[in-house]
Amino acid sequence: MVTDLELFADYFQIHVLDDESEGDLSDVWTEQAVLDGLGVTDGALAIGTDINVTVAVSVHVLTQQPDDDNDDFEHVVEASLNLVSGSLVVLGCTDYFPDAARFDMPAGWTRIRASRRNLAAAAFPDPDCEDEPEDTEEIRLQAWPAPYSQPRIIKRWTRPDA
Repeated sequence: MVTDLELFADYFQIHVLDDESEGDLSDVWTEQAVLDGLGVTDGALAIGTDINVTVAVSVHVLTQQPDDDNDDFEHVVEASLNLVSGSLVVLGCTDYFPDAARFDMPAGWTRIRASRRNLAAAAFPDPDCEDEPEDTEEIRLQAWPAPYSQPRIIKRWTRPDA
């Protein structure tokens, strides 16, 4: 199942969490987490973005680990999330929680892969084409049942100087 969302990446992040999570993401943004584009806490993940405007997010609910297509993306991270409720929630960090997108999944440990692309174009948009799809950061979230494993930075993008 694939669902496309447009989320406001306020404070340069979106959130992925269990529906019953009380995970506090306020302290996850260490210097390393900012570099990694990934903040992890109990029951919640913060996915860093390169911009703090609307981003295009596609959510893929899978039954098994997806194939490696990292060459199609600029920054790729993975982390485990315990879905106690069996409901995955995806939202911008300042979005109204009751209105957030929800996805049914098996309860238990879930692996989340966040693959991001179009980062340079989004970070340095063409002033003549502002708010065009070419200037939109894209985030693909893939979720599948998997035992817990440590967070991983699979592919790192470093923002160039302006």
